[in-house]
Amino acid sequence: MALDSAKKQEIISKFAEHEGDTGSPAVQIALLSERINYLTDHLKEHKKDHSSRLGLLKLVGQRKRLLKYLKKKDYEKYTQVIAELGIRG
Repeated sequence: MALDSAKKQEIISKFAEHEGDTGSPAVQIALLSERINYLTDHLKEHKKDHSSRLGLLKLVGQRKRLLKYLKKKDYEKYTQVIAELGIRG
């Protein structure tokens, strides 16, 4: 299940740097984190769903690359994002 539009808009407005910002690394990381959390819960219930597990691993890799980029470009924003999302950096 994809994120519903209300939840997605809430996340975007929370992490956006300016009005209409949907593509900044912080927003992308937050959206990926929400999808990762959903898939993690899904896989706890459906242990044999290997295609979803593969998708989860791809999302985690993508988030890791975005975090690495954000850490290199804007360290303050990086620390703020990982603290707010509760993820390890």
